[in-house]
Amino acid sequence: MTNESTAPTADAGALESLAAAPAADLRETLLEICSSPRWAEAVAAARPWRDRTALLDANAAAMAVLDTADLADAMAGHARIGTPKAGDATSEREQAGIRGADSALLDDLREANAAYEAKFGHVFLICATGRTAATMLASLRERHPNDAATEREIVRGELRKINDIRINRLLDGA
Repeated sequence: MTNESTAPTADAGALESLAAAPAADLRETLLEICSSPRWAEAVAAARPWRDRTALLDANAAAMAVLDTADLADAMAGHARIGTPKAGDATSEREQAGIRGADSALLDDLREANAAYEAKFGHVFLICATGRTAATMLASLRERHPNDAATEREIVRGELRKINDIRINRLLDGA
């Protein structure tokens, strides 16, 4: 019996191309995944990645060491929940769950976002992929009472999930 990974199999060519990319090109690609320069540097420093799992592990390791300023850099690349960046296919895809939400729900989401941003000083960040507007609003309300340190660690975990999805899409050629 073999020990098989549960991670999807990477297109070896995509992974090899990414690992072999010139430093400037790799940095640009990584900054499209996560807008924290420190994250991009840490992930790049971990190459070559032997497989998809190693690249995802590099994401996790890089996320684990980001300080508050680095997390702010990473969050700066994300649109406010409920208002994807117009013309940004990634933002629109990740927030597809708001499509079709009624105006009252979107108004509630805007109000909750404003209260969260006033308290924490940054956008509410959640891995929105596969979530509806209602579930994102419920999560926002659930997290609003958190203290800053707790919320920072939740944000770190959400960023890691988002990065994993973006890395997998990149490797899958999506």
